[in-house]
Amino acid sequence: MLRGMYTATAGMLSQQRKHDTVTNNIANVNTPGFKQSRMVSRSFPEMLIALQEGDSIGAPRINMGRLNTGVLAEEALTVNIQGDLRETGNPFDFAVISDILVDGLQFDNGKTITADGQRVFQPQAFFTVLNVNDEQRYTRNGKLTVDALGRLVTAEGFRVAGQDGQPISLIDPVTGVPISNITVNGRGQILDSVNGMPILDANGQPVALLLTRIEEPMRLIAEGSGILRNDELQPSELAPINPNDQVEVRQGFLERSNVDPTQATVDIMTATRMYEANQKMVQYYDRSLEKAVNEVGRV
Repeated sequence: MLRGMYTATAGMLSQQRKHDTVTNNIANVNTPGFKQSRMVSRSFPEMLIALQEGDSIGAPRINMGRLNTGVLAEEALTVNIQGDLRETGNPFDFAVISDILVDGLQFDNGKTITADGQRVFQPQAFFTVLNVNDEQRYTRNGKLTVDALGRLVTAEGFRVAGQDGQPISLIDPVTGVPISNITVNGRGQILDSVNGMPILDANGQPVALLLTRIEEPMRLIAEGSGILRNDELQPSELAPINPNDQVEVRQGFLERSNVDPTQATVDIMTATRMYEANQKMVQYYDRSLEKAVNEVGRV
């Protein structure tokens, strides 16, 4: 009886985590560049139930079958598929269109299974930003602004990194005047809208957005506000995009979140119903135990 209560309780915990994951997706349905998460559940190891007749050595043993002891929410996987673009007309809004191919493989929801059974995830391109400690972070939220020092920053204040890894400054190195009219081409290079010439940094090098190619983006850790960090990937798995990568920057656009509100609503209702079903099973076992203790014990 207690095994059944443990199984139902494990189901409640699993559905609660699924509910929390879907709720977070719905809360970020209007967050630019947000990637939804899906909860992956797996069952606990099965146990073989056997009936042992007597306590003597050599007594016959009858196998009764296998018993599954419940399910757990193992992890939440990020679905890194391209979101739709929304035109804003703001010159400091940017969207990344990323469709990086790997040996001609066809990806479905950002992953595929090869002929030999190997799971391959589609690499993705991200804007590269710097936190207060000059540590690199990654985001697909391209809603940017220019701060009082002329630096290109995110809404949270993270500085946008250029191809040299340093914060991008939109200050004219000759006049010291902030450059307000900029044009960004498809490869992320920043141009002067007036003369069409590349904007140069203090070293005389063209300024361009640093777009990082990440081989397994689902292994990035979310820090909130669409900012991701790397704790697991090796340096070889994070590098600037290649010239042949199908990656394009669109100025005046923002990438919508890839959350499907209709599917998310169905998922949250399903999780709620399954939670209630497991809850009723726990209540049933609780009433059975109450009868066993208070009524059967008096017989």
